Amino acid sequence: MISQRKAGAVLGYANIVVKNLVNLVYTPMLLAFVGQADYGVYQTANSFVFSLTLLTFGFSEAYVRFYTQKRARGAEEDIRALNGMYFMLYVVVCSVALGLGLAFAANVDTFFSGSFTPGQVGLAGELMAIMALNVSVALFSTVFDAYIIAHEQFKYQQTRQMFTSLATPGIALALLNAGMGAVGVALAQLCVALVLLALNVRFAYCRLGMRFSFRGFDSALFRAIAAFSAWIFANQVCDLVNQSVPNMVLGALTSATVVAVFAVSIQVRNVFVSLSTVMSSVFVPKINRIVAESDDNGELTRLMTRVGRYQMFLFCWVYCGFVLLGRFFVSKWAGEGFLDAYYLICAMTLPLGIPLCQNTGIEIQRAKNRHKARSVVYLCMALLNVAFTWAASPRLGYWAPAIAYIASISLGNGLFMNWYYHARIGLDMGYFWRRNLPVALVSAGVLAVCMGLVHLVSVSNWLLFLVWGAVYTALFALAMWHFVLDGDERASIAAKVSFLKREA
Repeated sequence: MISQRKAGAVLGYANIVVKNLVNLVYTPMLLAFVGQADYGVYQTANSFVFSLTLLTFGFSEAYVRFYTQKRARGAEEDIRALNGMYFMLYVVVCSVALGLGLAFAANVDTFFSGSFTPGQVGLAGELMAIMALNVSVALFSTVFDAYIIAHEQFKYQQTRQMFTSLATPGIALALLNAGMGAVGVALAQLCVALVLLALNVRFAYCRLGMRFSFRGFDSALFRAIAAFSAWIFANQVCDLVNQSVPNMVLGALTSATVVAVFAVSIQVRNVFVSLSTVMSSVFVPKINRIVAESDDNGELTRLMTRVGRYQMFLFCWVYCGFVLLGRFFVSKWAGEGFLDAYYLICAMTLPLGIPLCQNTGIEIQRAKNRHKARSVVYLCMALLNVAFTWAASPRLGYWAPAIAYIASISLGNGLFMNWYYHARIGLDMGYFWRRNLPVALVSAGVLAVCMGLVHLVSVSNWLLFLVWGAVYTALFALAMWHFVLDGDERASIAAKVSFLKREA
């Protein structure tokens, strides 16, 4: 399993590299084929339909915890009953999601007739119908995906994600060339979702021996799962607000062009989120085992700090690099009309540094069934986010949801959660920040030096972009080596470098 976790992490970051290299071509390609306005329509429709994923009510995240408990007792029949319950549950969820998605599509003019042209309204309806089917297929695949994760099959999981990253734009390009526009992009996603469902079913059933029992209905188990999942569902509502509601509000109150600029900033912001979740996700089964067997807060603190330190290194390197070089990148990648996206990304991503280096803490809360308080606070932040975005969007445009997002992340994910981890969960957050804060401070110093140097030789072409990226990375590595890494970390890196030299 250690090998699976390491391979999962390595493949996960390889996935991020591949996905973002593909997006370097994919997003400008979409903009070139469909135009800025239709791209905004596509993102708005996607945000509406994505809200249907809330219908899982957090059940998928609960599966690993309940599977781990039953596996610890060696109750194979109970596991089959759990699988059967999830199967039937998701049949209902997928049916409801499809019905609601088609209802959205049939009544699309109700939502957007005031801000979209008639042609854009018709396009939004087509996209919503296809995306509703796509969401239903993806939700049903969750039944098998959760079983695969519980078995820590991260190599398969990440390989499958690699397939998604490559196949979706490939199929979309073929359909765009056939003249299908944004509808072709949605159909490409649906095709890949169907293939992934088939692959998940085959792997879970044939390779891992997943079986189902539909005899009776364990109401006590369902109540326990529902009680645990309810607060995860509340977190998902907050994620939806941060991810999708701003696009909906901007689409309803402003214009498709404004939505497009904000959507590009969200797309880049999500890259930072993915850098963090890849590493923390492979530790979910291990965290549940620790809590089930010993509930040792010291071991959990050390695990959270060790993983968080790696996440902080990565976040600071990428974020400071983006602040240094991102303005040139956005102007060349998306176009001069999207330049404000650079400032949106810088502003919204900075406070994310705190929760992104503490993602394992979320899994610790869930394993301990102590995630209620986090959900309540996040829901309050989400309501304030929506209220401010709705009130300020006509005047501030895309800066309204950006300001609301920054405030909610800083207050909820930052201040409250660190107090809660320390005072209520029992983790030593003083130790956590003594190990991680120096990374952020030294990174800020490196960025300040590089910003001063860039003023002397500005980034005006791709060659200078690459040169400055290499110079910044070298300075960052040297600063971390001399001012942040401890003796054990230096020795570990030196040993790995020596081993690679011998192998070469």
